[in-house]
Amino acid sequence: MSNTFQVDLRGMVDLLSHHLYGSPRVYVRELLQNAVDAVTARREQQPGAPAQVWIEPADGPGAGVLRVHDTGIGLTEAQVHELLATIGRSGKRDDLGFARHEFLGQFGIGLLSCFMVADEIRVQTRAADGRTVLWTGHADGRYEVAPAPPGQQRREQGTTVTLTPRRDAEHWLTSATVTELARLYGSLLPVSVRVGDELVTGGPPPWAGDPGDRRERLVAYAQEVFGFTPFDVIALSAPAAGLSGAAFVLPAPSNPASRSGHRVYLKRMLLSDGAEGVLPEWAFFARCVVDAGALRPTASREALADDGLLEATREALGDQLRSWLVRLATVNPSKLGEFLRVHHLGVKALALHDDEMLRLVERFWPFETNVGPMTLAEFRAEHEVVRYSATVDEFRQVAAVAAAQGLALVNAGYTYDGDLIARLPELDRSTLVERLEPSDLATRFDSIDPGLELAAQPFLAAAQSALAEPGCEVVLRAFDPVSLPALYLVSRSAEFRSSLTQTRGRVDDEWAQVLDAIASSTPADRPQLVLNHRSPLVRRMASLADPALVGMAVRGLYGQALLMGHHPIRPADAALMNSSLLGLLERAVLTDRGDR
Repeated sequence: MSNTFQVDLRGMVDLLSHHLYGSPRVYVRELLQNAVDAVTARREQQPGAPAQVWIEPADGPGAGVLRVHDTGIGLTEAQVHELLATIGRSGKRDDLGFARHEFLGQFGIGLLSCFMVADEIRVQTRAADGRTVLWTGHADGRYEVAPAPPGQQRREQGTTVTLTPRRDAEHWLTSATVTELARLYGSLLPVSVRVGDELVTGGPPPWAGDPGDRRERLVAYAQEVFGFTPFDVIALSAPAAGLSGAAFVLPAPSNPASRSGHRVYLKRMLLSDGAEGVLPEWAFFARCVVDAGALRPTASREALADDGLLEATREALGDQLRSWLVRLATVNPSKLGEFLRVHHLGVKALALHDDEMLRLVERFWPFETNVGPMTLAEFRAEHEVVRYSATVDEFRQVAAVAAAQGLALVNAGYTYDGDLIARLPELDRSTLVERLEPSDLATRFDSIDPGLELAAQPFLAAAQSALAEPGCEVVLRAFDPVSLPALYLVSRSAEFRSSLTQTRGRVDDEWAQVLDAIASSTPADRPQLVLNHRSPLVRRMASLADPALVGMAVRGLYGQALLMGHHPIRPADAALMNSSLLGLLERAVLTDRGDR
């Protein structure tokens, strides 16, 4: 047995008018959309028909109610029943043209938004048949339709919508508010819109019209609407979506994690001044204003529906931004360099997946290296292998020592840099890329003479004993510069195991068992303190006969190596460094007094 749904009209009206839309202010947009659609439909049949919309605010001559008059096509009584009393109809009737591409909205749903500010909506409409029909809708879901009485007849074809305000919403219908909202939503509309005696429409979009001063108009628009003077202006076009407009390149760095809101018009009616998804995510360096004829809005018409057409449009606009960058590299490299200094993150994000942008970054963006700042193209021209450190800390730890060994090194510790360097062989298969780990440096140091190493065994044993607690291996090598007595090197696996050990002390037993299992599968590399045999200080330490003094000295070098390498200082390391310093000071005082 089938049954029919029972619909609570009061609840339905409340749901649509109070929860479909984000703010009551959209009621002005919906009234304008309906009026402009009606005017457009009439002018298709009568090209010379007037195209005017006039709003009388509630504090105007007809105080107490707001009226919106249009010179549109009007509705017959049958159309009123169909369009104003059927909730959920997808569009206006095809015989009026309302469901076709040229029109803005959906008459019945849009009109319900007025119930956010009104208890009663009255529609007086006159079609070409010359009869005026009166439709009155109430917030509780009731409505009446009847021929208009003599005193409420329209003299001309068109429609008048009258709103009686809710008790708590009178301010939404005042002159100041209605003028502001009508100008916000309708300033670019191709019909004349007035609020009282004030014209709120201002002609064609700033990106249309005479190309001679188009850039100046767009710069002025960005200053007025977005509040900044753009670094550059880029024309945008997507014919498949009927889209035209402009992108404004921000003059200052922007946060890649924040989503930029764009100003979007549909058929010259403002849809949103904070729309997302118009440009690709990597293009966070630009804000845009566009007008589209074919993109589909969401049900509330406060955002764009993320469908296939929007995705294709987003890709097309992204290609235009990318072409602007490539063209800039050719015709104005200095301006491109200025742009990259501000917005390199956006370009790098695009270069992760785009070969052309990767070439641009390679040629124009300077990277930090241990032989001075240079682009990747310059680095490749001078060095056979592109060696890089994956983090800033690793680069700081080994940059000077690597340079002393003749190894050129790129700092790839900044956002996207490591991934971009790893992609270089995709552009040129002859490019060799190698990540240099700090522990790899030890393999490039010179071994000392076997006889000297044998003689230094007592010293190394005392040194190893002094660093048993931090679990550090002591090795003796010869390397440059001679001014550096010791270098602390730690592999990724050793660093990871150290992190696990520290974390284990802060978790419960169950998580500790998990961490132990992870640690058991990690290679048991130990960090190394590499003592430099070329350093006069190290050679003097190796000649000491007192193991206790050797231990204090080695612990001091260990602390210095941690500091010089920008390594984190754990509490145990700090305690060890303090004991070394106090011990050496005590020895110095005793020596000065002649004691042993």
